[in-house]
Amino acid sequence: MNAVEIEEAVTALAATPFDRDEFPFAFLQAFGNKETTLKKLRSGTSNKSDIGGVLQTSNIHIAVADPGDVTAKLNALRASPATTRAKAKFILATDGDAFEGEDLLSGETLACTFAEFPDHFGFFLPLAGITTVKQVRESSFDIRATGRLNKLYVELLKDNPDWGTAERRPDMNHFLARLIFCFFAEDTDIFHRSHPFTGTVEKMSDRDSSNTHEVIGEIFRAMNTAITDRATSSLPRWADAFPYVNGGLFSGSLAVPRFSKIARTYLLHIGNLDWKKINPDIFGSMIQAVADDEERGALGMHYTSVPNILKVLNPLFLDDLREHLAEADDNPRKLFNLRNRMARIRVFDPACGSGNFLVIAYKEMRAIEAIINERRDEKERKSDIPLTNFRGIEYRDFPAEIARLALIIAEYQCDVLYRGQQLALNEFLPLNAENWITCGNALRLDWLSICPPTGTSVKLVGDDLFQTPLDQAQIDFENEGGETYICGNPPYKGNARKTAEQKEDLENLLDGRFEKWGLLDYVCGWFSKAYDFSRATPCKFAFVATNSVAQGQHVSNFWKPLFDGGLRFFFGVRSFKWSNLAANDAGVTVVIIGASLDQGAATLIDGDKKLSTSNINGYLLPQPNYWISARSAAISEIHPMIKGNYYGLSDHLIFDQYTKNELISVGMPEDMIMRFYGSTEVINAKPRYCLWFEEAPDDKTLDIADLRERMASGVATRSLSKDAISNGMVKRPHQFREMNRGKTRTLAIPVVSSENRDYLPIDILNSRAIISNKCFALFDAPLWNMALIASRLHWVWIGTVCVRMRTDFSYSNTLGWNTFPVPTLTDKNKADLTGR
Repeated sequence: MNAVEIEEAVTALAATPFDRDEFPFAFLQAFGNKETTLKKLRSGTSNKSDIGGVLQTSNIHIAVADPGDVTAKLNALRASPATTRAKAKFILATDGDAFEGEDLLSGETLACTFAEFPDHFGFFLPLAGITTVKQVRESSFDIRATGRLNKLYVELLKDNPDWGTAERRPDMNHFLARLIFCFFAEDTDIFHRSHPFTGTVEKMSDRDSSNTHEVIGEIFRAMNTAITDRATSSLPRWADAFPYVNGGLFSGSLAVPRFSKIARTYLLHIGNLDWKKINPDIFGSMIQAVADDEERGALGMHYTSVPNILKVLNPLFLDDLREHLAEADDNPRKLFNLRNRMARIRVFDPACGSGNFLVIAYKEMRAIEAIINERRDEKERKSDIPLTNFRGIEYRDFPAEIARLALIIAEYQCDVLYRGQQLALNEFLPLNAENWITCGNALRLDWLSICPPTGTSVKLVGDDLFQTPLDQAQIDFENEGGETYICGNPPYKGNARKTAEQKEDLENLLDGRFEKWGLLDYVCGWFSKAYDFSRATPCKFAFVATNSVAQGQHVSNFWKPLFDGGLRFFFGVRSFKWSNLAANDAGVTVVIIGASLDQGAATLIDGDKKLSTSNINGYLLPQPNYWISARSAAISEIHPMIKGNYYGLSDHLIFDQYTKNELISVGMPEDMIMRFYGSTEVINAKPRYCLWFEEAPDDKTLDIADLRERMASGVATRSLSKDAISNGMVKRPHQFREMNRGKTRTLAIPVVSSENRDYLPIDILNSRAIISNKCFALFDAPLWNMALIASRLHWVWIGTVCVRMRTDFSYSNTLGWNTFPVPTLTDKNKADLTGR
């Protein structure tokens, strides 16, 4: 179950009459436990509770208390020896009125009424294998609202199938954005309390929903009609009470989809949520999934945590602002200068999605500004930080719209927090009609036209958020001449996963500038564009990227030309997991690279450790720059290493030990069967076998067992492959593409192996071993080569210069073995390495 499904199940549980006997099992079911698991707990087979509760090993200990005894029961759960023995992560006690829980690992506690516990369901998400973040634990609103909106969205598409077409889908997305604004506005008094949006729809639309779309359409029309034009607009009296919003949010087509009774009910339920709790930095990411068919299956999982975003923004520029704030202390002049400086800072995210990075940057800067205003005794001062200094590019139109809406909401929330609700309300409406989030392909657009250094090149002024041209920014900066910081989390996409369009993007951008540009990750396009931007106007930039950009051939192929052009890393965050809310999500392993053309000190961050250094090189090491390029031959006097035999399209030649014994029992000569080794077989000693024919088998051999059928199957499979046809594999189904083996022995090195070993795994195999392309092989090599590969020195070398799979090692002969600097070895050295 994903987070949205769990929230819905928990909400349903809280709404049903409390059943003392059934509650523990219903609670576990709400968090994804299967009926077979619950059956074992009910029968007592797996329930080891020693106080009459329900204890799920390695998970939770639940007990129902007598009325008024919840705290005492929670204490009993905590003190229970069974809780300790079962390594329970949570304890939970309730009497159907009070509700108390504790995370035994962190020590965090939860206390609320039983009816309120769905508001805190995020506290228990680890029970479903979902790693939580603080923001979600503190408020379930964003996941709850996302789930409700998704139900409405799906229901409306069911009732209005034409709105689901490519031509009309933008209309549906625009409608959703308008609804979100209305829900937020009615709960934050942007709309007058006597004229709430949800209440008006409920009152003025018929219960059979036949005119719901007309009522909503009139409300939208009112919000797009200036007060001076109301007298001639023929608006109904109940719609005329809504304010003029402007901002392009309600301009253009005001079409509203038709509602069924179910859809109308969903809309009213959504409106009755408390939209004051919306977190624009969370909500934008989640709401993207509602309008994206491909992402809807992961609903509620799309969330980048604030701590992860701050790993980019803090070292990029926020830490510097905070240091200057501390240095300014209470000095009015220094505080004034810092505030002026912040008013001219531009933050630009050229892969902004729904605006997470921009929203967090804005909120953090507003927090610093609020401290300045407080120290200068100017608490109610209007913010000097223009919202339009936070620019973005997003490929898809709906996330771009949500990004702008998220920033508008963030601005209002900051005004309420730092200046008070009345001042915030006085200045919020009408919204301005400027569009500063650009929709388009960031690798094809001119960034200088979107985030110009002077502002003079910007010409367009939009009057419609959804329909104006979006291929360039449409407004000048209010305070030009300040610092520019580029940041974000662009799409990574390794070479094998890039679409044809993405490959063309990189070709247009990188061809002629970088060798082997086709092998580069897609994210390199953003680094290249940011580098070009920094050459035109001073700026600093930082992007999240898969750790492959600081490994392997990326370092010499991509970073060296940029370093030669003056680029340097002024901060780097070494490999860490960038995860989301998915159950059992392993996350992608990323690095963060902050770069500029400025020279000076640098900071390297590795987990909780920070290191100041004079230089960070392309491998994200605090060392001078060096560049390791792949080589076809070894630079040292070591044995040649080649990749094993390609075994694709050869399933008919490979089998397990059971089949091997069967073949031998019906007359297959043992010399035609070899042990077969890939990475798993070498590391785990897992037995597999293969047929091995140096020459085509004769008819007598083919008549053994099912060999003739096997060869026919191989021909059929290979005939479907152009490569197999071109390289002759179809004509020799009895063989692998390559037919290499050692005459006396083979040293086999797995391509991928765990980082948790202090050495690289290697095995010495006899002459009857066949190595697949999941291993590298040294055929008939002297044993001292084995000692070199298993050495700690080689472990460090491979871990540095080769690519990693997440954080595991991915071995390379051309990049790791052929470049390994081994001094000239004497016979004595070789004997010592051999152990003789």
